[in-house]
Amino acid sequence: MKPFTLTNLLTSNLNIDEEAINILVSHCNEKTFPAGEFLLREGEYCQYIFFVEEGLLRQYGIDYKGKEHILQFGPENWFLTDRESSYMGHPSLFFIQALEDSRVLLLEEDFILKLTEEVDGFLGFNNRLLHNHVHQQTKRIYELLSATAEERYLSFIKTYPDLLLRVPQWMVASYLGITPESLSRVRKEMAGRNFRPT
Repeated sequence: MKPFTLTNLLTSNLNIDEEAINILVSHCNEKTFPAGEFLLREGEYCQYIFFVEEGLLRQYGIDYKGKEHILQFGPENWFLTDRESSYMGHPSLFFIQALEDSRVLLLEEDFILKLTEEVDGFLGFNNRLLHNHVHQQTKRIYELLSATAEERYLSFIKTYPDLLLRVPQWMVASYLGITPESLSRVRKEMAGRNFRPT
């Protein structure tokens, strides 16, 4: 199967010639990160928006007790960045790490501005991406405050349908804001009702 690329994403959502997009994208830095390597560390300044063409990333923070909290995962066709750091110039509070060998495009703000200027419809498309990101983050915060562990788990499966086989259970639990033991209980109870993730 042909790997997904940023060119695929743009040409499938915008009325633009693939060759023209390829010319623009060719100026972006593409880098391969082996599993375990960091794209961003706490205290560094985030300079890029990361677009995952192949592989899997995670974004997480570490609290004052040394406990990890996963904010989001970045599988293929996902954008990942620390917007507070990249757009407001603050040192990052987070880490972004490759969980698998990953091929990533490093997009700079100048590239986004160039697309806005040269590609009809990109501004509206980018606004939709930003609004969707805000919607998903707001929904996630509300779920952490109000949803049961089972409801959060079901939402995780809907958001990341193929990740249960790609990440360890403790990372899923970290994302859900529960202990691995609680996640095991939730899965056992759901299995007792013959629930099977699709």
